[in-house]
Amino acid sequence: MKNKIYKIKDTKKLPDCEVEITAEIEQGDLESYKVKALKDFQTVAEMPGFRKGKVPENMLKEKIGELGLIEDASELAINDCAIEIIAEAKINFLGRPNISISKIAIGAPIEFKIVITTMPEVKLADYKKIAKKENSKELKVEEVSDKQVEDTIEEIRKMYAQQNHTHAPGETHKEGEEIPLPEVSDEFVKKLGEFTDVADFKTKLKENISKEKEFKAKDKNKLTIIENIIEDSKIEMPKTLVENEIMKMEAQFADDIARMGLKLEDYLKHIKKSIEDLKKEWIPDAEKRAKLQIILQKIAIEEKLEADKEEIEKETAKLIEYYKGADPERTRAYVEMQLVNEKVWKFLEEQK
Repeated sequence: MKNKIYKIKDTKKLPDCEVEITAEIEQGDLESYKVKALKDFQTVAEMPGFRKGKVPENMLKEKIGELGLIEDASELAINDCAIEIIAEAKINFLGRPNISISKIAIGAPIEFKIVITTMPEVKLADYKKIAKKENSKELKVEEVSDKQVEDTIEEIRKMYAQQNHTHAPGETHKEGEEIPLPEVSDEFVKKLGEFTDVADFKTKLKENISKEKEFKAKDKNKLTIIENIIEDSKIEMPKTLVENEIMKMEAQFADDIARMGLKLEDYLKHIKKSIEDLKKEWIPDAEKRAKLQIILQKIAIEEKLEADKEEIEKETAKLIEYYKGADPERTRAYVEMQLVNEKVWKFLEEQK
């Protein structure tokens, strides 16, 4: 267990369901973070006469300056203990903490503030009753028709043909050229997977389509349950949570546009809207998403649903390995929230 390096000085309530925690860290507790901050800077630093990552530490210290090194070390230390501070203050928070350094000087304690959005006043609907009512209804799963099976086979043939079509050396693909589709034979279906013949392939394909339809029907039922709970619950909605959701939606939107190979500015010109116009349009969805997270967390508290500690660590390690440089504490908080949400969904599905 790591040593406690901080001291909480004050905790006060702010408007709009926010709480501000003021804390400090003594300069003497920053030494290990100074070492890390210097090493982090050394990996990217470039100076005349030295290769990247090979600049001597004494020259780096001179370049950064004592106060600069303290600032970098302070940020590392604060990020390392922020979640622990919030837990000690016994605050049930939502969203990301907003952290800022308020006092910093050579030889003096580092003072900083953590502003967090707390769980708002929530009058939950009778979520068990709502879930039971929806779960008692017969699940309507559309029957798989022969046409749907044949249409799916046609799509598989096209995909297979495109992936396996080759030209003779020197021959190029002509625009509009029709690629011959493979015949649906026993030999063909065996290439696709563990199928004995065409009849076996069609039977299993129909089963898979049916399972997918059942999954979609269950998903629709889940959506109906939570929408009814949101509608019948009363929530004092903090504006910061809605703003956070809009920020996430903006980031996702920009990412989607980039994947399409387009520039955001060009796309906005094409649709004749500004990003601010879109943000206004997103407000209802952002509010709904924020309400959803509040309700899931509130139900988890009411039903004492918690994520398994080992599973949290396991999933956190996976994400940190995949997303190099991700902040461990924030990643852990995100993983825990997702795992708890899964437990709440399962709890609602089990209400009969």
